[in-house]
Amino acid sequence: MLNLTEGDSSGQLNGADSADFRKIYDATMYMLYKVSYRIVNDEEAAEDIVHDSLIKMNEKAMVFPSLNDAKYWLIRVVKNASLNYAKRKGREKKAYEKALYEDQRKQDSGETDYLKAEAISKAKEALNKLPEKLRVVLILREYADLNYKEIGRVLGITEGNVKVRVFRAREQLAKLIGEEDVYLP
Repeated sequence: MLNLTEGDSSGQLNGADSADFRKIYDATMYMLYKVSYRIVNDEEAAEDIVHDSLIKMNEKAMVFPSLNDAKYWLIRVVKNASLNYAKRKGREKKAYEKALYEDQRKQDSGETDYLKAEAISKAKEALNKLPEKLRVVLILREYADLNYKEIGRVLGITEGNVKVRVFRAREQLAKLIGEEDVYLP
């Protein structure tokens, strides 16, 4: 195994050159695998991510001034690919759970449908009574599913200001509707 100290001055390495590729592979594979595995918590996925990253380096014929530069570049690529994989798996899991949950729901009765429609109507009516600056942040948060930072960018206000407005909007809705927890349909 090659030494990965800062003083490594073995010269330029070309990811497309088979000898250089082998040096980089031997020096980084195990460490890259550990990084990926800690993020994705799946042995096969971690191995695939590392191999894909090494292949990307090879196909792009990446040239690095030193082994350390290759290592740091690969760490970034593997970390980002692992985080993307973990996010995608999380979204897939949520979608699967949601589909599974929806399939097991019972059919609503006419009375339940009426009560839901009445609650929706009441919530919309109360929402329309809010001052515009509170109504807009709540609509962006609840209906557009934007996070506080995104809402701040859209409205040109700080993230803290968005949080305050959302809190105040929910507080006023609770007073208008007369319920403790206000969730918009």
